This record gives sequence, structure tokens and C-alpha cells, in this order.
Amino acid sequence: MKLDQFPPEMQPYVVPAPGGTYVYECFECGREFGIEELLYTCPHCSSVLMIKDRDWERLKGISGPLWQKIFDYRSMLTVPALRGIYRFHELIGSIMPLESIVYLGEGHTPVVAANERLSQWVGIPFHFKNDGQNPSASFKDRGMASAFSYLNDLIQNRGISNVLAICASTGDTSAAAALYASYLVEGVKSAVLLPQGKVTPQQLGQPLGSGAKVIEIPGVFDDCMKIVEYLSEHFSVALMNSKNAWRILGQESYSYEIAQAFDYEVGNLTVVVPIGNAGNITAILQGFLKLFDLGIIPALPSILGVQSEHANPVYLYYLEKRPDKRRFQPVTVRPSVAQAAMIGNPVSMPRVMRLVEQYRRLAGDEAVQVVEVKEQEIMDAMLMANRNGHISCTQGGECLAALRKAVEEKKISRDRTAVLDATAHALKFAMFQDKYFTNSFEPEFEVIPRDDLRNAPLLVAPPAGMPSPQGGKVLAPDAMRAFVEYTAGSVAELLGLKGR
Repeated sequence: MKLDQFPPEMQPYVVPAPGGTYVYECFECGREFGIEELLYTCPHCSSVLMIKDRDWERLKGISGPLWQKIFDYRSMLTVPALRGIYRFHELIGSIMPLESIVYLGEGHTPVVAANERLSQWVGIPFHFKNDGQNPSASFKDRGMASAFSYLNDLIQNRGISNVLAICASTGDTSAAAALYASYLVEGVKSAVLLPQGKVTPQQLGQPLGSGAKVIEIPGVFDDCMKIVEYLSEHFSVALMNSKNAWRILGQESYSYEIAQAFDYEVGNLTVVVPIGNAGNITAILQGFLKLFDLGIIPALPSILGVQSEHANPVYLYYLEKRPDKRRFQPVTVRPSVAQAAMIGNPVSMPRVMRLVEQYRRLAGDEAVQVVEVKEQEIMDAMLMANRNGHISCTQGGECLAALRKAVEEKKISRDRTAVLDATAHALKFAMFQDKYFTNSFEPEFEVIPRDDLRNAPLLVAPPAGMPSPQGGKVLAPDAMRAFVEYTAGSVAELLGLKGR
């Protein structure tokens, strides 16, 4: 839709101009720093940073209902820069000129309602938000669109050149970072550090295909993260993990899209999100808080975080009900099918602590909860979801298992509706589905396949002496007729078909 086709009263708002004053803000000591260069931790106390708009209050000059109209009308534009996460420009990048915005098709992922059978299995109606339908097939593209758009702005307008974008990854981050770096081409190269043998073949192939320098090291994600943190402190590199506050800013769009999908009535929703490095739950909390502060949503949804018992530091932290007695302790992770969440020392934990307190002050102590699930439950739930029309990854299975458990334990009322984060496409984790179907999980995963969820191809082979079109062999008409009749009869028997 073209601008002159919009109602006259909306035309001044639909295409945004740069505005606001952005700074890095330290959650720990409260100091603020300019954004003229990339900064990842506070120079004074070493805590993680967030992006703050010093002119935030100016946005309250527009009413919540008008903001709703702006975002809804803007979603009809054909301007590429505003097709994705930047249709919420004022909330996640108001300083960004549209010509700097990198858009590869991220955002606006579908919210798909569960069918009646799956909803009954869980106990309440719910939806999957399929973030695996982003361009690199995971939610990480939201943050990368923001981080690389700002990097692009620094290159175009502030003289930065020869940038090496680097990240540690369990798979999805590396795929997204390599993809966006390869799109920019001029002035940007990418490198990723992966834990050796801890990334699926599908995920390993993505950064390689995008031309990134892929480096495997012994250990787990936390070990890779220590190395890239050291590199970012001692060398001129652009760190693309969620320690980068621009990443968090872009991932807030997940909350905005949920609000828009439910016509901004989200008070009865429970949003279920897996917790790995804790960047996603940070962004989701921050996103809903911004919407609430501007009056765009009248009430906050509840948030349910989930971790596997094989990587559960956030769950253990919130087991202690008294805030003054809570002490965060990193854990040593064990192998998990939810690889993206297999992190024992989340970088964004300080952000989570602060935002959960703020969220609970506004919406009550039960507004943010964290549950733990078993590896068996994750795999069973993922397969249940995909048996019912979804394309859920293992992290999506983790969310589904958590929702079912929370409903059973009455942590979530049965009159609520849930939105589950399927963070990546199911095909990225086909290896674990194969292990389930072939009963070949290593013992440390603690997964025993259920017979009713297993599946395997069935071979129909013609008997000895019957010609078949193997190897491209062309059969005579009579031979082909015999082959078709025999094979069709065998297939009909396997499927229990009845003749006409």
C-alpha cells in the first residue's frame, strides 16, 4: 500500500523519521555511555548494558490507541525497511535512518493455534509462534537485524570499516550472524566459535554456507563464550552474542508481534519462552514493559520461562522464594536436546534479575515463573507438537512440556491462553528426531523413545525374479504393469485400504 492511499490523519505517522537519544545504560551502577562505538559491558563495573532512549517520554505524546493504529497501518506498507521488525521503529531503533536498516525477511512470523487434540493434551488453548520461519530459521534473526543495522549505520555514517563480526554459538546464533554479515559484504566479515561435536550437522552447515570462518573448540557453549568475550575486550571485533545490547533491542519485536496478533489484548495470555543465554526472555520482558508503559497494551501477560534439568541455573535461582536470599550460581551443563538452551552461565542473567523484579512489581509475583522439565518430556512434547501440524524444534518442545507441566501443577489457570516460542525450525534438529526414531540416544541424554511416537520408512521390495525400475531401468509395458500391480497391492495392504 502506498503512502498516499492511507487516511490523511495517519500519513504523518506511517513512515518514521529518525529521532530519540540513545545511550548504553548499565543496570548495575546506573551509568550511561554514548553509542558512538560498540560497547558490551560497563567500563566501570563490567556489568551488561541495555539500550536506553533518553527521550522515551516524548513517545507518550501519542496515545496508546493511536500507536496501535500506527503499527497496524505500517504493516501494510511495502517499504522494505519497515516490513520486518522496524515497523516498530520508535520502540527498537528510532535513531536509525531507514537506509541503514538491513531487512532479510525477519519478523512477522506466524502465530499458529494448536488443534483441539493438542490443546486438550496440554489442558488449555495455546498457539505456537513459529520463529523458525525467519530467514536463517531461528529467532536469532530478530536480534541480528538490529545489531547489523546499527553496524551498517556505523559503517555508512561514522567511518567504521574492516569489521569482523564474531560470536560464540550453539548453532542458531552463528547461522544468523553469518547470514547477515554475508549480506552486508562491504566492510564486514564473520567468524563463529562452536563447541566441537555439540552442534547439529544442519546448524553447522549454515555458517559454512554463508562463508563465515567457523572455528570449533573443545568444551561447551560457555567455554566458547569466554573466548569471544576475551577477544572483544582485547581486539577490535564486533561481538554478536546477546551481550550486545542491540541484539536484545531487536528481539523485543517478538513481544510487539504477539501484541499485534492479539489486537493488543494480552492480559489473559501466558507467553512461554525457553531460557538459554537469557537474552530472549530479557527482550520479551522489556518489550511488554515498553508496550504497557506507552498504554499500547492495557495489561501485562504472564511469562513462563523454562529450562531443562540438564541446564537449569535460572530455575535454581528462582526456587528460592525470598529475593534477599537468592544467590545466582552457574551450573555445569549436561547434554541436552535443547541445544540452544544448554548454557550454564547466562550472559543476560543480570538483566533478567532486574526486569523480573520490575515486571512482578507491576503485575504480581506470579506474573513471571520458571519451571524445569526433563529431556524425555522435551522430546515427547516436540514430537507430539509435530504430529499435530507444527514445525517445532526441541526448544519448542521444551516450551510445550513446560506449559503442560505448569497447567497440571496449577501454576497457570485453565482459563488462560498461551503463546509458545518455537525458536527454530524443526529441520535444524532432525538429528534428535532420528535418534528418537532409531532408539540411538546416548545414555547421558536420558531419553527412552515411546513406541507410539516413533516412526520409520517402510520398504516395499518386489520378490526375486520380478523386474523393477531400479537404477533408472526402463521396463517393458507388461513388466511395468506387473510391478505396479504387485507394489500397489503391497502398499494397499500396509495402509489397510479396501477395494472399490
